[in-house]
Amino acid sequence: MSSPDPQVRAARNLADPSSESTPKKTRSANRGPVVAVTGAATGVGALLTAHLAASEEIKHVVALDERRGEVPEATWHVLDVRDPAIAEKLRGADVVVHLALDLDLETDPAARTAYNVRGTQTVLTAAAAVGVHRVVLCTSAMVYGALPDNDIPLSEDAELRATAEATGVGDLLEIERLGRRAPRAHPGLDVTVVRPTVLVGGTDTALTRYFESPRLLVVAGSRPAWQFCHVDDLVTALEYAVLGKIDGEFAVGCDGWLEQEEVEELSGVRRMELPSAVALGAAARLHRIGLTPSPAGDLAYTMHPWVVSVSRLHDVGWRPRWTNEEVLAALLAEVEGRHTVAGRRLGRKDATAAGAAGATVALLGTAALVRRARKARRRF
Repeated sequence: MSSPDPQVRAARNLADPSSESTPKKTRSANRGPVVAVTGAATGVGALLTAHLAASEEIKHVVALDERRGEVPEATWHVLDVRDPAIAEKLRGADVVVHLALDLDLETDPAARTAYNVRGTQTVLTAAAAVGVHRVVLCTSAMVYGALPDNDIPLSEDAELRATAEATGVGDLLEIERLGRRAPRAHPGLDVTVVRPTVLVGGTDTALTRYFESPRLLVVAGSRPAWQFCHVDDLVTALEYAVLGKIDGEFAVGCDGWLEQEEVEELSGVRRMELPSAVALGAAARLHRIGLTPSPAGDLAYTMHPWVVSVSRLHDVGWRPRWTNEEVLAALLAEVEGRHTVAGRRLGRKDATAAGAAGATVALLGTAALVRRARKARRRF
């Protein structure tokens, strides 16, 4: 048998940091909820499954995914969350944490939306049908929107002003809408929504790829502010939701934020400043012709603030283990050796050449359009 994934071991140690491997605990037959976790084999789902399975406050964990994961203490069911048969697998659970989302930059947007929205609909309906008391959804603080007039920090009950222009944000807004509607359609079902800030720790997003670039793109006149969330802290915040220590809608992340100048000083990566019209126009062209996975809407989250208060978690006694500075250092270590320009990963040789040429979205966009035009002329 292969050894457990390092992230899964880390989650076990998070539950009991005094030991390298947490032994199975004897649980009272009446203690704690039965918790079902979707998307349990990978990413945050795998970490949460291992963490809950090692907790004395949890009676049992039911793990659901399209493949079996590496937490033997859980009861595993292998299926697609869009399958209505999931209802029977959720029977007996008190709480469901729905983490089976596809936010991969490379996934076809229509397929991604179909999976995310249909999966959430199915899980909410199935949970209500078999008497689950609470469903925990995990979206993102991106739903608040990145706008130049945002307060710093935003209140957790601030209006959601995001649009569907950034990767996956339209899906997250629809998931939140489904979550608000579910208790009205299914009395007795509570829905809790957890909104992490820039998530770091085995993640691959447009925002983590920003730190893989040879230069940090800064749009002239913008005021970026960075607030990170390490996956370890997200896991413990989800545990609070599972145990009913907090409900409703709340954000999770590090205390405070970093200004762009602080990020540059801590990272040692210099900026490349461009006018707004150039940066946004080139990003849109690059995405339209399929050269980058990130739409122009992703740039807003590196231009304008979307820092959010985490006071609701503080009020119930939760505190982050990580600071913004520590998470940024962890992110830089994680992406070391990767080379990304305009959201597209390059080989080392290509990245070096791009850096020498300026490594700007505008230059890459212009070059791509010129090449495309030349090929079109040759055909005629």
